[in-house]
This record gives sequence, structure tokens and C-alpha cells, in this order.
Amino acid sequence: MAMPEQSSDRNTRLYHPYQDLQIPIENLYNLPTSPEFLFHEEAAAQRRSWGENLQYYTGSGYLTGAITGAAKGSIEGLRSAEPGDTLKLRINRLLNSSGQTGRRFGNSLGIVGLIFAGLESAMVAGRGTDDLLNCVVAGLGTGVLYKAASGPRSAAVAGAIGGLAAGVAVAGKQLIKRYVPI
Repeated sequence: MAMPEQSSDRNTRLYHPYQDLQIPIENLYNLPTSPEFLFHEEAAAQRRSWGENLQYYTGSGYLTGAITGAAKGSIEGLRSAEPGDTLKLRINRLLNSSGQTGRRFGNSLGIVGLIFAGLESAMVAGRGTDDLLNCVVAGLGTGVLYKAASGPRSAAVAGAIGGLAAGVAVAGKQLIKRYVPI
């Protein structure tokens, strides 16, 4: 469909849908770059509440674990197929394996997210500030609490890994904010 060309004939004109608004067209699409809030209380809050944090970390942990576990279970289900299996039996084996592994991984990572959210919110409430140290200590505490039943050595290793992972995640987020224009 071609655009109508403006002819030199005085009887035709281009359609302009904003002509009756009495504002310059360039001001019509100048959108604000900062977020707009309905209530002043929302603008004053600089971070998610503890309940929002709890839902976010637990939900994203469960979802990540379920997807990863389902992928791993699918591969295991495909590898465990025997030469004489019918297509129906192979599909059943694949679905059972992916569902079981996905559920197990999802529950594990959901618990990790739950512990992390609780510890981070407790650190923010206790210290009164939200900074990198809260995330690192929450990651360290999450690893320790998650592996506490496996013994002190496993808990210490898991705590170190959790603290390191949280520090890398927060530092990576800061680098992305600084160098990637979004």
C-alpha cells in the first residue's frame, strides 16, 4: 500500500490526526524517563518489601530449578530408553524422568531462594541499610543453613560458595547498570 503523494493541486491535503490538539507534535511523544507513581509512598520506597523479596526469590528459584531439572531429566529419560521400547513407553519414561527431576531441582532452589530472601530482609532490617554486604552475608548464611545437616565442613564450603555467588551476582548487576544502556 503506497502512501498518497502530495500533489500540487490545492484541493487535496495530508491527513493530520493531531491538528485539533493545539500542541506542537514534537511534544506529544516526549515520554518521562523516570518512573511515575500514583502514591508518594511508592516513590519513597527504594527497594522491594520483604514479602515481595520472598515471593521473587522463592518463585524465581523454583522456576529456574524446575526448568533446569526438567531439561536434565529429559536427557536422562532419552538416555535410559531401551532398544525394544515402543514410542509410547519412551515418551512415558521421558515425561516421568523430567517431571521427577524438575520437581526435585525446583524444590531445592525454591528453598534456597526462601532462605536467601529471609536472611537478606533480616540484614536490611537489622542494619538499616541496603548494600552489597547484606547480599553477601545472606548468600553466606544461605549456604551454611542449606547444608548444615551435612556437617560443618559441607556447611562451610556451601557458605563460601553462597557468599561468593551472591557477591558476583551483585557486582555483575552493578556493572550491567553502569555499562549497558537499558
